[in-house]
Amino acid sequence: MLDLNSIKKAQKRLDGVVHHTPFSYAPILSEMSGYKVYLKKENLQRTGAFKLRGAFNKIATLVEEGQKGGVVAASAGNHAQGVAFSAKHFGIEATIVMPDSTPLNKIQGVKELGARVILHGSNYDEAYAHAITYAKEQKQEFVHPFTDDEVMSGQGTVALEMLEVQNDLDAIVVPVGGGGLIAGMGVAVNAISPNTKVIGVASAGAPAMKESFDEKNAHGTKSVKTIADGIAVRDASPITLEHILKEVDAIELVCEDEIAAAILFLLEKQKLLVEGAGSVGVAALLHGKIELPKGSKVGVVLSGGNIDVTMLSLIIEKGLVKSSRKMKLSVVLIDKPGSLMMFTELLTEAGANIVQIGYDRTSTDLEFGDAVVSVSLETKGVEHQDEVRELLRSKGFKFSELH
Repeated sequence: MLDLNSIKKAQKRLDGVVHHTPFSYAPILSEMSGYKVYLKKENLQRTGAFKLRGAFNKIATLVEEGQKGGVVAASAGNHAQGVAFSAKHFGIEATIVMPDSTPLNKIQGVKELGARVILHGSNYDEAYAHAITYAKEQKQEFVHPFTDDEVMSGQGTVALEMLEVQNDLDAIVVPVGGGGLIAGMGVAVNAISPNTKVIGVASAGAPAMKESFDEKNAHGTKSVKTIADGIAVRDASPITLEHILKEVDAIELVCEDEIAAAILFLLEKQKLLVEGAGSVGVAALLHGKIELPKGSKVGVVLSGGNIDVTMLSLIIEKGLVKSSRKMKLSVVLIDKPGSLMMFTELLTEAGANIVQIGYDRTSTDLEFGDAVVSVSLETKGVEHQDEVRELLRSKGFKFSELH
C-alpha cells in the first residue's frame, strides 16, 4: 500500500544508502521566474538519479520477506543502475534487459555494478515484454520502474527531504514519465502539507500521462520522440494514474527546444549537469508554463543527471538557438567580387560573430548571377537578433532563417 507510513518506512530503509541531496535556493532562476525557487538536486544522487530510491526500497522489501532468488528489470537508463546497485548491495543476482539501441556507456555502467545485461528488442516496450517472460522462466522477481507500491514509496522520500528543509512550499514541480515519482511524492506532500500544490511536467514528445490526466482515463500514444529519454513513456499506467488523479493538481507540457534551453541554463547558471528528464521543471518555469501567484515558494525536482554525452553538443546547440544566442541565416548575394566581403562587414557592424559560413553559387534553385550564403552567428539575445535582421533588410538583402 502506498501511503505516508510506507514512505516513512522506505526512508528508514534508505538511510545511509542514498544521499540526502541538496535542496537549495536558486537566485537567478527565482529572479527570472518571479518565484522563490529551490532546486532538489537528485542529479547528484548515487547512480545519478532518484531511481535508486524506489529500486532499493523494493529490493530491500523482497530481502526482508526472504526472497533472495534474484531480480529482473527492463530499462535503458536510470532504473537499470538503481536495480543493479541495490542487488549488489544485498548480494543477489540482477538481470537487466535493455533495447539493442542502448548506448554502450549505459550498458557498461550497469555491468560495472555487477548486473547481467541482455540486449533485446528495438525499443523499451519490446525489452520490457522479454524481461517479464524471462523473470517468469527464471522464477525471479520483476522490479517495475514505476507501477509498484514499494517503488513509489521509495520515490516519495524525495518529498520528505524537501519538506524537512522547507516546510512552507507553495508548490512542488515534478518531472512526469511513467508517474512513479510524482505519485509517491504527491502522497507524501498531501499528507504532510496539503496546501502545497503538486504540479507535474511532461515532454510534449511523450504526452501520454498529460492526456490521460486531462481525460481521467489511461491511454497510450503511437510513438514517443524526445531528448528527455528518462520520461519517454509511450503508455500511461492505470496504476500510477489513479494516484496522480488524487494527488496532483496539474500536469503541463514543455517542448524539445524548451528542454534544451533548460539544460543549457542549468549548466551555465547553476553549474549543474542535468539530463533532459530532470530539466523539464526548470523548462516549465523559464517558459511560463506554470501559473502561480508572484513570489510563491516553489520546489523543483532535478530528477537525474545521466545525460548521454554524445547528445550533449546537440542539446547545447538547440539551447543556444532557443535562448537567442545563436541564429542561422540563408542570405542571397549577387555573385560578384566583393559581395561576400560587404556582407561580412555588415555583420561586423551589427556586432554578430560568425561561427560557420558556407558559399554556394551552383544551386539550381538560384537565379542566374546569384549566390547563397549560409551562416551561423553568435548573438546576444532577442534584441540583438532583431538588429541584425533590420540591418540586413535596410541594405536590401533577401534572407531566410534556418532552424
